[in-house]
Amino acid sequence: MIDFGKVITAMITPFNSDGSVNYEEVEKLSIWLTENGTDSLVICGTTGESPSLTWEEEYKLFQVVQKAVAGKAKVIAGTGSNSTREAIAATEKAAKLGLDGSLQVVPYYNKPPQSGLYEHFKAIAQATPEFPIMVYNIPGRTGQNLIPETVAKLAEISNIVAIKEASGDIDQVSQIRHLTAPEFKIYSGDDSLTLPLLAVGGSGVVSVASHLVGKQLQEMIVAFEIGKVQVATEIHLKLFSLFKALFATTNPIPVKAALNLLNWKVGSTRPPLCDPTTEVTEKLSAEMGQLGLL
Repeated sequence: MIDFGKVITAMITPFNSDGSVNYEEVEKLSIWLTENGTDSLVICGTTGESPSLTWEEEYKLFQVVQKAVAGKAKVIAGTGSNSTREAIAATEKAAKLGLDGSLQVVPYYNKPPQSGLYEHFKAIAQATPEFPIMVYNIPGRTGQNLIPETVAKLAEISNIVAIKEASGDIDQVSQIRHLTAPEFKIYSGDDSLTLPLLAVGGSGVVSVASHLVGKQLQEMIVAFEIGKVQVATEIHLKLFSLFKALFATTNPIPVKAALNLLNWKVGSTRPPLCDPTTEVTEKLSAEMGQLGLL
């Protein structure tokens, strides 16, 4: 079974000043992330502003990153959609590129019931039977929660190998762990809940903060796994205020601001997202300064 590692970065998409994708910076940033704590990269997820990318841009992003990090990190394609047909088409295309897996978000806005969610993910998995799939539960954005019993049914499908759990509900994570085999991986979708999730059987994090503190997140997870819980707790608490600052407004607005503070040429977010307020930027700057990142 494929191993996506402990720290998976949900990578931002750099833009030029005219709003076009800055593929040169994409390449540089993806390589830098793999050298600073990242095991796998999610490309064209929500943090990568997938709702405002074209299919052509996404396909090129997959190829650019795949080439840049070959042999250094795995590449997971964000090919989810609230249209099953579109998700299948995009996932088949990603699979043919030879990427390492796909992130499939719960269909948003149309709010299918649990039976519809099961059939949606099952259809995608069956269309690409050799392609590893991570399902993604984030009810705060999609309007629908993927319940543990549905996750457990999906986990019986051979190429559905993991879940990114961003419900914020540790009891739900505990129930998923209780109902699924140990080899089914559970990743936190919230940086601030990574350590608590590890305690109930999680494997790591699909992270935004790893753009800034990937090595520290690796250290925290490894410390927990080898029984140094106090060390892991100390790292968690040290990074906690940064985690919160990175979600002071809609992701990925803050993390892009943080990277710009570090002189990465990632540009702004695409409309309808907008630039951060002065307050958000100042808070980020202060937290990054406290951690010696600036």
